[in-house]
Parts: sequence; C-alpha cells; structure tokens
Amino acid sequence: MTDTLTTSSTAAADPTAEPGAIVLGPNQYGKAEVRVVKVTRDTDRHEIEDLNVTSQLRGDFAGAHLDGDNSHVVATDTQKNTVFAFARDGVGSPEAFLLRLADHFIGSFDWVTGGRWLAESYAWERIVAHGQPHDHSFVRKGQEIRTAAVIADGDTRHVIAGLKDLTVLKTTQSGFVGYPKDRYTTLQETTDRILATSVATRWRYQPGAEVDFNAVYDSVKAILLETFTERYSAALQTTLFEMGQAVLEAHPEIAEIRFSMPNKHHFVVDLEPFGLDNPNEVFYASDRSYGLIEATVTREGLAEVPEAWASTGAFC
Repeated sequence: MTDTLTTSSTAAADPTAEPGAIVLGPNQYGKAEVRVVKVTRDTDRHEIEDLNVTSQLRGDFAGAHLDGDNSHVVATDTQKNTVFAFARDGVGSPEAFLLRLADHFIGSFDWVTGGRWLAESYAWERIVAHGQPHDHSFVRKGQEIRTAAVIADGDTRHVIAGLKDLTVLKTTQSGFVGYPKDRYTTLQETTDRILATSVATRWRYQPGAEVDFNAVYDSVKAILLETFTERYSAALQTTLFEMGQAVLEAHPEIAEIRFSMPNKHHFVVDLEPFGLDNPNEVFYASDRSYGLIEATVTREGLAEVPEAWASTGAFC
C-alpha cells in the first residue's frame, strides 16, 4: 500500500510571484489503493463487496510543501481509516461510496476544496453447491473490473463510471481493407478475420442526473457486448463508435463515453510447409506489438469538461 503525491490541473501558481520565480504548482495527496472488503451478515445469507479505493485531496496545502507546516495535512492514514469506517455502513455502488467520501472530506476540513476519489470494484458470485447457491461461499467473477471516479471541486461533482479488462472476440464478420500502402506495408488485406480486443471504457454522467449506478452499469456492459456482436466490422474504430453510440442512445443520463481498445491480433498460421491447408482455422495470437484505438463518443454541442478528465488517466 503506497501513498501518492501527484499534480492536478486545477490549482494556480502564486500570482504575486516574480516572473521566473520558482513556485509551487498544482498538487494533491492522499492514500492510494485502500483494499476494503465489506461482508454484510445481517442474515444467514451473506453479501460481499470488494473495493480498491484511492483518496486524494486538493486545497490549501502550500504550508506543507513550502514551510514544513502540517497543520492542513489530513494524514493519509486518516484517509485510509475513513474508507474503512464508511464501509461499515455499507458500500452500495462504488460511485455512491466515492461521493460520500468526497462530501465528507470537503465538508469536514475548510481548507480542502476538492479532490479525486477512485475505485476498482471486484465482483464475486455464489458457489453453487449441491445445486444451490451457497449462503456464504463465493468465487471471484473474472470477466472485467468495474471502475469509478469522483472528481470534486467545491460543490461540483463529476461522476465517471467504467470498466476495464473486458476481453471480447468474434471469429468472423470483420475485415480490414482500403488502407494506404507504401514500401513499408506488409499487412495483407482481408475481409474475414478474427476481431478481438480488451475493452476499457469510462463514461461521464450528466451533472445532477438521478442515477441508479448499479443498474446503469449492468445495462452499459450488456449494450457493449451486444453491439460488439452486431454488424460487419470494417475496422475496430467502426465497432468502437457503434458501441459508444448505442450506450448514449440508451442512456440520456450519460454525457459522453471514452474508450481505449487494443487490437488483439490473431494471424493465420502458414501450414503449407507441413503439407496442410489452413482455411482460416489455426491462428497465432500475438500479444505485442498491437494496434491501440482510443476515442471519445459524445453528444453534438456538448461542452467539454476537461477538469473532469484531467486526473483520471482517461485515454483521450
């Protein structure tokens, strides 16, 4: 477990400083990767919630940097303990949990004006024993990792949900043709190839939207998977846009959605040296190098909100 100290894009340098003077720039600090597991055992049938939480505060911390004055430094250990204490009352959705943390720190310390709260959520499902889901035994689900972020500045809250490591593949209905070719081009055109990728995506909710975060998460994941199966894919870019478009059409409470999707290449193996044909059935799965496709799907006329994305590492 490590502490972090990184820069943000929201703080301003000292306006009274002489030109060329060395000054403190944007800053934030907190406790990273607080692993908290909450078991609800109010009945014999237990529930489990498993999060990895990062808390980072922004505000008036110049004294700590410039004078060694820690009077405004809410210890990172205190931030860790707050995560555990808040989990005692239940987690709910990771987005709602992070909003509670943001409201607490900004409301409890006058000099804390904002911050960044991140979470990864790990899903568990009940083990089926003797034909029945067990009351208190679980197995980790492995399809994807759910992510959440809350970026706070004063009374403003930006809520960003997402997922990563959702690996998908289809064995046909994909191709890649018509691209420019020069003396360095060796890739052959194809109208029938394997399309595989590991979806990482984050979507930003409209400010003030009333959202059932868990229900929308389940719906967005289902839409992404369903759309991936549909239509012929002329390129991973095409499929990415169609997935984002389907999410925004179904969920007006989502302002925009961003993707980072590597092209997990599968190359047809040449079996002719062994006297065998290969009718597009045997492939070499290459883990690197790989194409990396990143894009934002948004709504026309929507104002950009760079402060929501600046410190989330959110693709493009």
